[in-house]
Amino acid sequence: MKRKESIKEFYTNHGQEYPKAGQFNIYRMEEFACDSTSLPPNRRDFYKISMITKGTGIIGYSDKAINIDRPSITFLNPLIPYSWEPNSEDQAGYFCLFTEDFVNATLKNASLSQSSLFKVGGNHVFFPSEESLKLLQGVFENMFREINSEYTNKYDLLKSYVQIIMHEAMKMQPPETFYQPINASERISNLFLELLERQYPIDAPSQTLKLKTANEFAVQLNVHTNTLNRALKESTGKTTTEWIAERMVKEAKALLQFSNWDIAEIAYSLGFEHSSNFIIFFKKQVGITPLQFRKEIVNNVNVT
Repeated sequence: MKRKESIKEFYTNHGQEYPKAGQFNIYRMEEFACDSTSLPPNRRDFYKISMITKGTGIIGYSDKAINIDRPSITFLNPLIPYSWEPNSEDQAGYFCLFTEDFVNATLKNASLSQSSLFKVGGNHVFFPSEESLKLLQGVFENMFREINSEYTNKYDLLKSYVQIIMHEAMKMQPPETFYQPINASERISNLFLELLERQYPIDAPSQTLKLKTANEFAVQLNVHTNTLNRALKESTGKTTTEWIAERMVKEAKALLQFSNWDIAEIAYSLGFEHSSNFIIFFKKQVGITPLQFRKEIVNNVNVT
């Protein structure tokens, strides 16, 4: 599985200097080589709102590919792998990049967390009317002014501008020009399995799973937990909880075999607050404790 593209790599791939500081930055596309730089399918470790006012291309995310042939606005986050293929020169527009530091508790408890704009199963591309386009251009220009100002609370004001953009987008109808799988259960299942797999592998003891329960996955996919369970049961024969447990056990076995982390570190990385709960979970799924599993692996290696 590909690792996320860092924000520093994003700048490098566009031939730009990484600013290093700043939880929020905004740019004009024509000044960032967006008309000549393709983005391969991948996740990025930052949020991005992009508005194209001139130019065309194809954006892909999840199981959709959308032809951008007129002004559009797109919302993307670190959980959504996306690609961009420009197919015209002389592109214009705006985009802003922001990190988790910018998405503080206030913003998460407001529109950002409730909206489907940034969720894996939600709508992410919108085509604004001429009236909306003018409004959004004004907001982006205001953000340019504020980011360069000396105003002490400018990041609070920028958060307000982000919410204005989101609310304006939520008034729009999503595009209908993309591929839709025939079977709704299959579509939901594919999105879930993709989201599940993107949490792995775990590379450091400090890295923990963000989504651990059926309800957490359902919220991120913008569906009811029962709907997700029915879709998975119909398509795969397994429930959401069974899939989560199966993938977690697979990762636990890999960490026990190939890392030197202790049991507490592995338990923490897999989302268990107490190692005793992890031991109970592992033994229920595998039949032996994590320590016994590790010893068996070591003994088998020594024998061979």
